[in-house]
Amino acid sequence: MCRLAAVRGSHGVTPVEERRFTLASGLALAARVHHPGAPRRVLAVHGWLDNAASFDAIASLLPDCEIVALDLAGHGRSDHRPPGAWYHYVDYLDELLQVLDQLQWTRSTWLGHSLGGALLSLLASACPARVEHLLLIESAGPLSGEATDAPGRLRDALDERMAFAAGKRLRVFEDLDAAVQARRQAGGLSERASRSLVDRGVEAVAGGWRWSSDPRLRLASPFRVDAAHVDAILRQIECPTLMLLADPPLPFMDAAQRAARLAALAKAERRDFPGHHHLHMETPAPLAEAIRAFLG
Repeated sequence: MCRLAAVRGSHGVTPVEERRFTLASGLALAARVHHPGAPRRVLAVHGWLDNAASFDAIASLLPDCEIVALDLAGHGRSDHRPPGAWYHYVDYLDELLQVLDQLQWTRSTWLGHSLGGALLSLLASACPARVEHLLLIESAGPLSGEATDAPGRLRDALDERMAFAAGKRLRVFEDLDAAVQARRQAGGLSERASRSLVDRGVEAVAGGWRWSSDPRLRLASPFRVDAAHVDAILRQIECPTLMLLADPPLPFMDAAQRAARLAALAKAERRDFPGHHHLHMETPAPLAEAIRAFLG
């Protein structure tokens, strides 16, 4: 099902379709389709606790790209996983393949921010024939951890799951402005960028608004791969890859990790930009220029 909307960007008002994909599990994923029918096909996947609206600004600057910006399960306007299910990052991968199959895209360009970039890195490694170019914003492979930390991480994750099962009341915001301010404080975003995420990321409830994202997304992952796993995964990526990174780096992928992951990619280029983690929302123009030059 498609619904036509519009988004205002640097190229004026551009058409955007709202679309839903029903998976084999019965879960429905929502998406925003920018520039439908444009010659280059791009699948865009957002970061943790963000949503498809995070690509609105940069998509408006890439009019030659049909960009399908997906809401991952549990995010934005997509369905939540059923009771008793959890959110480990590998569980998203076959869902992304199902979306690509429903689009009938046998080969396309992939654009990912943070978690989205990690997922698309894994998919590019496992399914190299499906990806033409890989565009990674503040990402390159999954988060890693030390093997010695694994027992404690597993224990903490189980404790969180048991506490979650006991029930927790979700915060209700009196109005949308309060939700915008909370999002700004949590992510260091501008008012404009925060409002874009909030508009797609809340639902009306008695007494105001609350986040539409599944609260299970906030629970710790029980496992992380180590650096050797990440290196092996990245070395299997065959397509040209562009890393778009903020300067200064965040602790979750410091300068040494960035250098190691770049070295593992066979056909990678790196561009650094002044800014913060959501630089594709805050300063999209230089990133869009770099993407256009890279894609040719």
